[in-house]
Amino acid sequence: MLSPIAWSTPPKKYGPWESVVSLLTEGLVKRGIDVTLFATADSHTSAKLHAVCPRPYEEDKSILVKACECLHISEVFERANEFDIIHNHFDYLPLTYSALVNTPVVTTIHGISSRKILPVYKKYNNKNFYVSISDAYRCPELDYIATVRHGIDIEGLHFNDNPQDYLLFLSRLHKDKGAKEAIEVAKKTGRKLRMAGFIADQAYFEKEVQPHIDNEQIIYEGHVGPERKKELLSNAYALLHMINYDEPFGLSVVEAMASGTPVIAMNRGSMPELISDGETGFLVNSIDEAADAVQKVASISRKKCRENVEKRFSVDRMVDDYIRVYETILEKCKREEKRPWGFYEVLTEKPGYKVKRITVLPQEELSLQRHSHRSEHWYIISGEGLVTKNSDQIRVLAGDSVDLSVNDVHRVRNIGNQNLVFIEIAQGDYIGEDDIERLEDKYGRI
Repeated sequence: MLSPIAWSTPPKKYGPWESVVSLLTEGLVKRGIDVTLFATADSHTSAKLHAVCPRPYEEDKSILVKACECLHISEVFERANEFDIIHNHFDYLPLTYSALVNTPVVTTIHGISSRKILPVYKKYNNKNFYVSISDAYRCPELDYIATVRHGIDIEGLHFNDNPQDYLLFLSRLHKDKGAKEAIEVAKKTGRKLRMAGFIADQAYFEKEVQPHIDNEQIIYEGHVGPERKKELLSNAYALLHMINYDEPFGLSVVEAMASGTPVIAMNRGSMPELISDGETGFLVNSIDEAADAVQKVASISRKKCRENVEKRFSVDRMVDDYIRVYETILEKCKREEKRPWGFYEVLTEKPGYKVKRITVLPQEELSLQRHSHRSEHWYIISGEGLVTKNSDQIRVLAGDSVDLSVNDVHRVRNIGNQNLVFIEIAQGDYIGEDDIERLEDKYGRI
């Protein structure tokens, strides 16, 4: 499990990616799965922790970020053979290592910060398995194996059916998150607004937020810790989430609802997948609509907000979903494939070639076949076989080899009493197992 190192895992305060990694890791360990977590050394986990970065680089500005990131990522890929699967939560940089190992890599795409990084995701599209965190955030230029929406620690959040009268903004202080718009809604409705989160854009904060802080109607709580965050969430009348971008997922949105607090959010990105309009909050398209929604918050059942999260965003559901993803990937990538004539194992596969060890049982044979995209070189390890190559019949023993060009009609039959074992090197522009045209098959697979 490869976590980011901007923050510890789990984070002390802010760190949504690290938070999800921690919940998933601990959930997998509880299911008896052997997990090694690659994270900062001050992280806490019941899995095996491997760390090269002593502290989060966001908390220690003396750390050279790129150097630590390189060392951190290289550790997991240098140990790739120890793992059945590598789960990457570290954004795009680890993808550039993935073609160098045989261990399958699944990457949860938590966010694509810029289209400038998309070429990396596109280059490794067929070498990695991508998971989206909402249907809304799927990039049409990439292929995904599944959507797995985040789960949260519901039991760790306090449900409150008797809130106070303040509105809440809980997120990074940044234009994307709509801090300015939240202030406008509060002023328009005459309600108190409590704001909490770290300042991600100092210039934006000084221009759009700070001038409005009066500690009476607009109150900035600062970058709060977990306990204060829970208090703010459970006591709030409503959470304002006036985002200015298509947010992939909103952890604070789900956490608010788990606390019983309805959410008023801009109808963008993943919000329709998280909020049931009129039942757990309101989806709006403007400040005026948000102000109108504030007047209707009393119609929302806080208990139903909690129940909705328990049903849809639990850690157990997230862990179940990821285990299904892992099982699907392992099935797709399993090295030994059974066939009626014997079995084969993929020794290595890279773009443009694949190497397999093929075992044909005594008196069994491959189908008479040909390939449209690949040539093959067979090297006999042991046993005795009869190779059909177009109109030729070639008897082969250990140490012999046969070359088969694209579209050559071919087959091999084990004519001995021992297993016939040979190494096959396939080369071509496409080496998928479906590039096979069977002309005859004693097992009825035509």
